[in-house]
Amino acid sequence: MTIRLPLAAALLACAMPAFAATHNVAPGEDAQKALQEALILAEPGDEIVLAAGRYTVTDGLSLDVDNVTVRGAGMDGTVLDFTGQQGSGEGLLVTSDNVTLRDFALENPKGDGIKSKGADNIVYHRIRVTWTRGPHAENGAYGIYPVESSGVLIDGVKVTGASDAGIYVGQSNGITVRNSIAEANVAGIEIENSRDALVEHNVATRNTGGILVFDLPALPVMGGGNVIVANNLVVANDTPNFAPPGNIVASVRRGTGILIMANDKVLIENNILSRNPTAPIMVIAYTQSFDDERYNPLPRDVVIGENLYDGGGYDPQLDGADMLLGAFGGELPPVLWDGLGSVTAVEDTSGWSLNLTEVGKGLDAARPGPLTVPAPTGEFDRNGIGAPAELDDRLGA
Repeated sequence: MTIRLPLAAALLACAMPAFAATHNVAPGEDAQKALQEALILAEPGDEIVLAAGRYTVTDGLSLDVDNVTVRGAGMDGTVLDFTGQQGSGEGLLVTSDNVTLRDFALENPKGDGIKSKGADNIVYHRIRVTWTRGPHAENGAYGIYPVESSGVLIDGVKVTGASDAGIYVGQSNGITVRNSIAEANVAGIEIENSRDALVEHNVATRNTGGILVFDLPALPVMGGGNVIVANNLVVANDTPNFAPPGNIVASVRRGTGILIMANDKVLIENNILSRNPTAPIMVIAYTQSFDDERYNPLPRDVVIGENLYDGGGYDPQLDGADMLLGAFGGELPPVLWDGLGSVTAVEDTSGWSLNLTEVGKGLDAARPGPLTVPAPTGEFDRNGIGAPAELDDRLGA
């Protein structure tokens, strides 16, 4: 039997996946409704395109469809303005996989900027989150906030004014944060309870603390480590801490450049650290009490490689600062270790140690002295560190 051509074509069309659609959204009175409808109605493979302009958004947005791209006309071209947002939720919540967010901005969300939870293989590219009033305790906690994800690429973003962390990745693995700017947040870039993270070619400036890598107890995902912090500019992190009371980062000392706490296998190398007045690099144990038997409060196998230090430790926010400055000739050495856990450093690294012998003891138990640690042996194992390579393919699309 001969099948007529029109019927054959129809059968072939039914066998093929539907073509991806483009949902265009433009500024205007109904823009918020149109945008949320596009986020709901999108199918896998679709693209939501936001035209240039300013969008007034009064409620949080959400996306729960896999393999969707949300694209604007640039981080200064497409601006979602949440100044009049009702409630305190995030600006945009993503709970689906293989999502790409790129080329738009959020201003003044009441809560977090963009939160993605359980969203594997997510890309944040050229996203800006700004609290326009500058540092303030009532700003949202996080600007970029992926959590519980496998595969995270954050590239070319900028966050200013977060009352916790500008760029945060938590309880995740396979992470790259690069080419980004974190300015005037409490913590500029924060890697928490996460593994296989690469933090490189970023600028962290005017934060309370520039780049933080740490583990906390009693979280669903534990055991952070395998982290590289390299080739970053960490400069003038001197903003007074404005985190709300009780927040874990409320204890970060103004003037901290790079902080490593209770993490395993961390490499710090080829960074430029300038004018961080408490400590360019600080390696410490977790000091608070905890009941989690899975938790190790010590920093382990922290490797301090070659870094460029230019002015730091000249105004330390530490008890007994005047006495310490006098003992070290007016400026503390750039690397501070509390003496707990294990640290190695390349030859001629200038540092000092609190020489603590027990976790949970404060500065009263310190016996400050020069840093004396062994040199690294062998090469740092970089295998598997960073986001999956295929996520890079989306950046040129």
